[in-house]
Amino acid sequence: MSKVEFRQLSPADFFYRNRELAGFDTPAKSLYTAFREIIENSFDGAEIGGINPDIFVTIKERSEDVYTIFISDNGIGIPGNKVPNALAKLLFGGKYVERQSRGHFGLGASMTVLYSQITTNLPTRVLSATRGSKVIDEYHLMIDIQRNEPIVRYHQQIPNKKNWHGVAVEVNIEGDYRRAHNKILDYIKATALVAPYATITFIDAYGILYRFNKVIDEVPKLGEAVLPHPYGIDTEKMLRLLRIAKQRSLAKFLQSNFQRVGEKTALAFLKSIELKPEKDPRKLTHDEIVKLVQGMNNYEDFLAPETKCLSPIGEEVLIAGITKELQPDFVTAITRKPRAYGGHPFIIEIAMAYGGPNIEVSSEPTLFRYANRIPLLYDQYADVAAKVIRSFNWRMYKVPENAKLAIITHIASTKVPYRTAGKESISDRPEIEREMRLAMQVCARKLRVYLSRVEREERIAKRTSIFEKYMPYIAQFATKLSGATKVPPVDFIARGRKEGEE
Repeated sequence: MSKVEFRQLSPADFFYRNRELAGFDTPAKSLYTAFREIIENSFDGAEIGGINPDIFVTIKERSEDVYTIFISDNGIGIPGNKVPNALAKLLFGGKYVERQSRGHFGLGASMTVLYSQITTNLPTRVLSATRGSKVIDEYHLMIDIQRNEPIVRYHQQIPNKKNWHGVAVEVNIEGDYRRAHNKILDYIKATALVAPYATITFIDAYGILYRFNKVIDEVPKLGEAVLPHPYGIDTEKMLRLLRIAKQRSLAKFLQSNFQRVGEKTALAFLKSIELKPEKDPRKLTHDEIVKLVQGMNNYEDFLAPETKCLSPIGEEVLIAGITKELQPDFVTAITRKPRAYGGHPFIIEIAMAYGGPNIEVSSEPTLFRYANRIPLLYDQYADVAAKVIRSFNWRMYKVPENAKLAIITHIASTKVPYRTAGKESISDRPEIEREMRLAMQVCARKLRVYLSRVEREERIAKRTSIFEKYMPYIAQFATKLSGATKVPPVDFIARGRKEGEE
């Protein structure tokens, strides 16, 4: 009988073996995912500092099926001693708090470095400088996959003569640019649509320059980190909190470690589950811990989760971005009030754009999906937004069968309920589906008002054109009846009719 060897995998080793879980499966998808992960980091680096992002990106063919992605931003930068871990260690970062952020898995650029290494065996070059730094740290990085630790191939400090701040990354990726080109371009355009406060310059592998200039200066305010909500707690999280608890009473423990739990709420909750408020939380038995967690998930009198941790795009920014990129004849947007699912707050934002030169005629609305400002380009039909749109009766809102209609959906949350680790579609949780449906209905009613006005104006214009068509004949007949010898000019009659209407 053969022996079974047991051993532990590091996070880097796990994703090396299961790279498709992070979106690195086909060559085309891998190139797109790498591009997306790096540019998301650049946006985060600028927005955290309240800086209007100015991002420069190029993709060049290095050799057959190998492409070099270079990206530079003007963000706050990464401190020199943190660069190796930040970019060459998986599941390492500053996003593991209760606050809305673009990435939430701790993979991002480090997964891109890993994929680059296993496909090209080339190090990733990184330049970084914080604001006010007199030097620029340059690293050439790889990853010790078995230990999930960074390998520094090269490090030097360059004088920062121009006071630059931000991060620049140069990574080599095996991919299929011919197939990935459209998705990458769609991603850039979709990002510019909801970020009119950013300037993006992109030179693709064919040498074509794309530039998206900012049209507003206001950078969205980032959410604040908050304590976990009682509804989102589980046994493991509770055990972690209890291990580091400094409070000597269970009531104080609840008030100090959970959001929106005051003294009265804590006492009332503990009374409902028959636990003593003065009990030392570090001395809870296993059964009492389970009882505490189950009670939290079922207690109905906790206040709704905090929303200061969220950062929605905002109606004005949405309309500005849509107007700039799509140039529609009509646009409207709505930001719904905060709601919660499973203890996690979320905000739904919907915008609708109709007509104009940049929206295609289609039997179904063109859908732009976003989660925490990230464009979602794959798995559209698995998304809750597609489900809601398919269930709409568009005739009721006077939308013709083939129309120029675009719908933009955005969910802002501390924990977006993605269907997969690839972060490409949102699951249809009842709370989210309901908010999305209500928001779409509000926008659709405004669209119906606009379309009714257009229809009325077209009807008036049609009647006017018919009247003007027969005006000469009416003038001749009226002249004959009156016995006059000269037919008045048609424009004189039309002018008189118009003045009479006024």
